[in-house]
Amino acid sequence: MQTTRGASLSDAKEPNDGAAGPVRDRPRRVAVLVVIAAAVLALDVISKVVMVAQLSDRPPIRLFGGLLTLLVTRNSGAAFSIGTGMTFVFTLIAAAVVVAILRTARNLRSLPWAIVLGLLLGGAMGNLVDRLFRSPGRFAGHVVDWIELPHWPVFNLADSAIVCGGAIAVLLAAKGLQIDGTRAADAGTGQKETADAGIDAPTPAEEPDAPPKPEGKA
Repeated sequence: MQTTRGASLSDAKEPNDGAAGPVRDRPRRVAVLVVIAAAVLALDVISKVVMVAQLSDRPPIRLFGGLLTLLVTRNSGAAFSIGTGMTFVFTLIAAAVVVAILRTARNLRSLPWAIVLGLLLGGAMGNLVDRLFRSPGRFAGHVVDWIELPHWPVFNLADSAIVCGGAIAVLLAAKGLQIDGTRAADAGTGQKETADAGIDAPTPAEEPDAPPKPEGKA
């Protein structure tokens, strides 16, 4: 069947189908983000509860010949014991990071970025829970760290998720992959192709005149 202007009904539906693809992708990517963030948060909270219960009154446990040491410390600063004594400031920063990630998720169309944001959100929430509910008080709680590597500050699973998410984000940015699933070079490439097509394609004024028709016999 044809529409009134000659376009087929299947052609008329194609723009809608193409536009619906990215719309359907967003809930799936957001679901991946939420699942990863929830998993990181759960693992971080459970590991801290277990380590505080088991290691608070015990000497450090050294594993693998001292390559890994388990000990419980309280950190009032940022990740890896940076900026101790600024607990309230880092609490506000962590809360702002959580809000920023949630706002960014509105444009999420990329699976790799969904993983990155999930790691960052879960890690930020893991340490934020400590700052909100642990001693010495609300919004000033000290974060529980319990993993120590040689020549490295003591950290926790939330810190690990934040670092891994940040490293992957740097790689994605270097490759030009955007939050919405596009690549940074796509826009420039499309403009270049359009410009080239405009130069090469003849305009109606440039088309050669049609050859004259032969005159009929008298």
